[in-house]
Amino acid sequence: MRATSSWASTPERSRGRFHEEQSGTARGPRDAFQRDRDRIIHSISFRRLRHKTQVFMAPDGDHFRVRLTHSLEVAQIGRTIARTLGLNEDLTEALCLAHDIGHPPFGHAGEDALEAALVGQGGFDHNGHTLRTLTELEKPYPAWSGLNLTWETLEGLAKHNGPIAAPQWALLAADRQFPLELGHWPSLEAQVAALADDIAYDNHDIDDGLRAGLLSLDQLMALPMVARGWARVEAKFPGVPAKRLVGELIRSQIGEMVNDLIASTQAQLGEGRIETAEDVRAAGRCLVTFSEEMREAERGLKRFMYANLYHHPSQMAAAEAAHGVVAGLFAAYAADPALMPLEWREALPAEDPWRSRHIADFIAGMTDRYAITRYEQVVGPISLPEGF
Repeated sequence: MRATSSWASTPERSRGRFHEEQSGTARGPRDAFQRDRDRIIHSISFRRLRHKTQVFMAPDGDHFRVRLTHSLEVAQIGRTIARTLGLNEDLTEALCLAHDIGHPPFGHAGEDALEAALVGQGGFDHNGHTLRTLTELEKPYPAWSGLNLTWETLEGLAKHNGPIAAPQWALLAADRQFPLELGHWPSLEAQVAALADDIAYDNHDIDDGLRAGLLSLDQLMALPMVARGWARVEAKFPGVPAKRLVGELIRSQIGEMVNDLIASTQAQLGEGRIETAEDVRAAGRCLVTFSEEMREAERGLKRFMYANLYHHPSQMAAAEAAHGVVAGLFAAYAADPALMPLEWREALPAEDPWRSRHIADFIAGMTDRYAITRYEQVVGPISLPEGF
């Protein structure tokens, strides 16, 4: 659905692409933001998200979320919010789908290992690597590297969490090629994508944590928002087993957060006299927000999840093992680049920092299971925690 508000981003007013392309409908009558979304979906890096960690690393169960399913859920929430606010749904969806493409295998554990490996060489940041992947590493077109996405999509991916005062090298390189105004707030579509991400993982990680047995309903009742929601669900479906009610709790909680965000954002836009997409960037503050009450509840939920799920002993053991896999791979390839596949070996720069960054590019693109396989091939056997 096309944008209906004056403050939305529109493809007709796009700042264009870095590489000029011929217009036309040879590949279907799509506008610029639709093409961006489709390019992301058809990319190799997007496909690899199906085997990259969301919460549980290389999970045994088929029902746990991975980066791919998480990204699809974020896009669904983002489109709902964008439609209600009259924003561009295609740009919102593109940003939601691509926001995690830069994550290495094993999520934040893998990111920490690459950050440590690249100390002195610029470090590693998954958000910067998203831009690097989409502007340099993906090579589906014969005339240029990258997907040649619009300025608005690149801008939104670079700073969907807000202005960036000190960009890391990968993001800085993308900005130097196609200046993204990193010191300003991005479009409303990007701001929606950021909070749609929060809404999705805040709630779906509860679902996965319960499924894995690392969280319990009794623990969750310590959170007033969850306790209120559970009471409403039990009252609505008396006598139904608790296991059958978890999905309803998650759905109702997502709905509560989405409705709060929409109402709060509409109030912000009215108070700020926002009339155009450029007014959004000039506002100097985030305009897509929760109410203060919901913001505090959401922060409390995050604190709970870190204490009880993300830092659960079994999760920490898995993270330690994953860190070892990524660190071991980097050390092995740095010591003997001949262990890398031919196409990566042939493109290896002669000197640092680009030599080390090239090795990190290869590892960051790996899926969890491919990283484990490569480790066993080039380093040796590894003992992984049960259920890894």
